[in-house]
Amino acid sequence: MKRAKLRVDGVLLLDKPRGMTSNAALQAARRLFSAARAGHTGTLDPLATGLLPLCFGEATKFASDLLDADKTYEAEICFGVSTTTGDAEGEIVERRTPVFERRQLEAALEKFRGRIAQIPPMYSALKRDGQALYKLARQGVTVEREAREVVIAELLLLDYSAGRCRLRVSCGKGTYIRTLAEDIGRALDCGAHLTALRRVAVGNVSIARAVTLDALAVLPENERPRALLPPDALLQNLPEIRLDEAQKERFMHGNPVAAAGAIQGRCRVYAESGLLGVGHADASGIVRPQRLVAFCDETALGSRTPCD
Repeated sequence: MKRAKLRVDGVLLLDKPRGMTSNAALQAARRLFSAARAGHTGTLDPLATGLLPLCFGEATKFASDLLDADKTYEAEICFGVSTTTGDAEGEIVERRTPVFERRQLEAALEKFRGRIAQIPPMYSALKRDGQALYKLARQGVTVEREAREVVIAELLLLDYSAGRCRLRVSCGKGTYIRTLAEDIGRALDCGAHLTALRRVAVGNVSIARAVTLDALAVLPENERPRALLPPDALLQNLPEIRLDEAQKERFMHGNPVAAAGAIQGRCRVYAESGLLGVGHADASGIVRPQRLVAFCDETALGSRTPCD
């Protein structure tokens, strides 16, 4: 018998296992919660492990807030071996003997800090004439790609030995860690590829509170909602606005309200009953609704209720 889908509202910080696509991880978590609506906040390659924030119900309205957020990774790079994909999943195309020392690696890393130009890999979901680049790459087709500016806020050498290194990388939207590994290997004149990648932070959320699918699966069904954070967990970087009951009624009907102390820009908006949604405040303190939630009761956060 097919299980009824439930309304589940909240954010799950999932520790994705290696070898699983982000969509497969999302669907597995969705089945565990019997959730009617779910989405993720940006994919991780199957090779990668670590933080994959998943949104359920009303939290999906705020998933885009993490798409543009900075990401932090721990990456392992193997020098002297180049592959078709820039990572361990590709075929080896060249082997060379690394002859550099740690100080030369440190000097090479300096070139990749700050704003840098990066050419997206062929094995990516970017499209050319409506077709994904990775599909062209699988056909043996290579097309020109324009370099794009990306930001590497932190590039820290954690360990180096036996032709391998571990890095901590904090970067902006659009950065390919596979490409970074290849470019570092090119700068050291020996080639390189990514052998492991773990995402440890996205925006203001970290791996510290993440749970695995296996850990969720062994929890009794009625205890799984405890693993969920409220939908506003993704909005903590925004200033907070509190409205009274009269303002709440206007705001929830799509009307602007005057809010004392409002800082110009996007803000998270609450009333006594809880989260109302996200608004935008102008220079005069007028807050206009941008995204509203379909509930106002704090007890509904992380709830599981039958769908109509």
